[in-house]
Amino acid sequence: MNVFSLVLSSLLLFLLLICPPKMMAQKNDVQVSLNKVNGTVYMLEGKGGNIAFCLGKESVLMVDSQFADMSEKISTALKTITDLPVAKLVNTHWHGDHTGGNENFANQGAQIISHNNVRKRLSTEQNMKAFNRIVPAAPRASWPKQTFNDESIIYHDEEEIFIFHVENAHTDGDVMVYFTSSNVLHMGDTYFKGKYPFIDLGSGGSIQGYINALDQAIFVADEETLIIPGHGKLSNKDELVSYRKTLATIKSRIVKAIELGMSLEEIKEKGFTKEFDASYGTGFISPDSFVDTIWTDLSRGE
Repeated sequence: MNVFSLVLSSLLLFLLLICPPKMMAQKNDVQVSLNKVNGTVYMLEGKGGNIAFCLGKESVLMVDSQFADMSEKISTALKTITDLPVAKLVNTHWHGDHTGGNENFANQGAQIISHNNVRKRLSTEQNMKAFNRIVPAAPRASWPKQTFNDESIIYHDEEEIFIFHVENAHTDGDVMVYFTSSNVLHMGDTYFKGKYPFIDLGSGGSIQGYINALDQAIFVADEETLIIPGHGKLSNKDELVSYRKTLATIKSRIVKAIELGMSLEEIKEKGFTKEFDASYGTGFISPDSFVDTIWTDLSRGE
């Protein structure tokens, strides 16, 4: 062993002694942020999709559950505003960063509610083609016990909650959750604020369905509506309208390019997203990835 290796090994040993693994891990520990949105509705940000809590007189209604390893942190945060139990848990779609905590909250007594297709996908093995990954069926306890096809209304004390399906958008099981009295709309992953969206083509998503979903949200919202995106900070109707215009513009450009017989590489070289990249191109879906998704979707011939 040379002198450099010996010094490096000694330094690493010293760091392990003064900073044990648990302490070092805490430096990267995920923190949650829980803030009131309006009326009875709160928004929690952590690891995974944004969560909404609706506080009632006897219980809490929850929208999405993030990853399983976040459940304790989520419960601890909730206890800072109420000791009431989570009685109902609505899933906006099937992805694990929104449903991973289902089993934990179900075991605490929460009834899980979703679109029919969410239960179908959670209860069977799924092929996430976008990430070349097989996702095994979720534990039975995490499957929704109450499902619907088009829409559902839940009365949570004074809060009327309108849940409606948006077809073939981010997935084939997306729903939006509108808290009518509080005037808050949770859009799930039909809205990635400030980022190009992930459209899961393998789970039934499509670019036109995504744009149609944004249209439905814009129709429901008024100028005072506060919007909880699936990912990102709290938003509003003006930002949503701008987002919709961006996606529709990019899609229109790619449609015309395909009609002219341009290849995917030629389309990427045209820089059809360039003017929007500073605002939306810094997420995990890069501009090229977003163009690739749209091209793949439009080229399927369905």
